[in-house]
Amino acid sequence: MTADISALREEIAPQLQRVLPILEDVAQDLHSHPEIRFEEHHAARRLMAEARDAGFEVEAPYAGLDTALVGRWSAPGSTGTSPTIAVFCEFDALEEIGHACGHNIIAAAGLGAGMLIRQILLQSGTPGHLMLIGSPAEEGGGGKVPMIEAGVLDGVDLAMMVHPAGEDAVSATILSRVALEVSFTGRASHAAGAPHRGRNALDAATLSLTAIGLLRQQLPDDARVHSIITDGGQAPNIIPEHTALRVFVRSETRDALLEDILPRVEKCFEGAALATGCEVSVTQPTPAYYSMITNPVLGALAEEVMAELGRPVQEAGTLGSTDMGNVSHLVPSIHPLVSLGEGLVPHTREFAERAGSSDASAPIADGAALLAITALAAYRDTSVVEQAQRAFDSRAQA
Repeated sequence: MTADISALREEIAPQLQRVLPILEDVAQDLHSHPEIRFEEHHAARRLMAEARDAGFEVEAPYAGLDTALVGRWSAPGSTGTSPTIAVFCEFDALEEIGHACGHNIIAAAGLGAGMLIRQILLQSGTPGHLMLIGSPAEEGGGGKVPMIEAGVLDGVDLAMMVHPAGEDAVSATILSRVALEVSFTGRASHAAGAPHRGRNALDAATLSLTAIGLLRQQLPDDARVHSIITDGGQAPNIIPEHTALRVFVRSETRDALLEDILPRVEKCFEGAALATGCEVSVTQPTPAYYSMITNPVLGALAEEVMAELGRPVQEAGTLGSTDMGNVSHLVPSIHPLVSLGEGLVPHTREFAERAGSSDASAPIADGAALLAITALAAYRDTSVVEQAQRAFDSRAQA
């Protein structure tokens, strides 16, 4: 399909040059107004306005989320059997260090892809349905999950988004993740005068972390458990009656995480409470994130596109977790990476600074082109959609 991809690149080039200044301004605007999970009001308004100006019919709020939005557009002549492709945009920032994950670039590139796809479908008379989805709170809030539950993926054939990183890659190891909030309740007493009357909640927290440390030897190599103590007691001379932890548990495999690793970690908290005479509460404050499944058909197509764009694919390591993984368990999906700078690591101040600089222009342009060309190839040759679905179905049945 290389010749078709080259032709598509030439076809979108004039449109990309036309919209790139808008996309760069969107990225800079969001970078200058960083907003954390579920508070992305400025970003959502800007993306909504640009999507409407580009010809999308926008529904917002969505799924009860004030900063979620769904843009829809159908080419003339489209029918119920015409392909539906969803392009995801993220736009939340991180606490303290702003857009250190480059979601301002994700939003701009996704918006640009939507603009390019719509214009080329319109010009060429190719049928198809297009969705531009603004999903909030990827950083810890799992905003895509309530949108999925509200039906945002109903009828979607393919889903895609692009993410800036320190390398160019079609896929990376993206782990399933469960977030836990753990609280231990004991009994306060004078730490010097009557320690025997207390039930030490800090001992329970400490013992649970020790148990997890010992458990790690028996966990699979891909498992990750990391935690912080958010409440370690009230005063040194008071037996702590309450302590709290925040814990992330991760694994490459969703089922292994939910059915094996997570229950074993939870028993560490239960055992620590029993041993210290305390009560324990373990809750999941956010939806579980699922591992990312890169569709092999779409991945191979995206790899060709990246080569055409002068971004040969590199080997990517482990990138943590994303709720785009939840999408990939339901719809054939890709989540490629475009380099913002070789060796850059997301969630650092260096990454945040680069995401707001002129260096962001290239990943915005190439990210938009990557998604647009990949989607347009599928619209033009619907066998791509069929092959992607067959690959998805075969994996689900394996």
